[in-house]
Amino acid sequence: MSNTRNTSNSADTEESEESSQEAQRTHKSQPERKPRRPKPMEVLREARAQLTELTGMTAESVSSFEQTEDGWSLQVEVMELERVPDTMSLMATYEVELDEEGQLTGYRRVKRYERGRADGRR
Repeated sequence: MSNTRNTSNSADTEESEESSQEAQRTHKSQPERKPRRPKPMEVLREARAQLTELTGMTAESVSSFEQTEDGWSLQVEVMELERVPDTMSLMATYEVELDEEGQLTGYRRVKRYERGRADGRR
């Protein structure tokens, strides 16, 4: 009787392995789908959240946003040092690079300024 059970279990195992191999063949024969490209607003929100988490500074706004060959490029305005009055707080512009899926791949500070100061460009 125990021999019958072992034979039955062996048959079940072989069937399981065959169905697993069939699933793998089916999966390989189907073309792989590209990951869904995120919408621009999803990219903006995610970029701000990732930058805030990495730097510990509050990302206040996005002043520039463009799609590139490799993903996305943004310029994000960040409060680096809060002062009183608020117009004396130190702000910075960070250039943020993201891949096609919206994951942050790098950032760097490109400008630092006091909140109350106008941009020097004309």
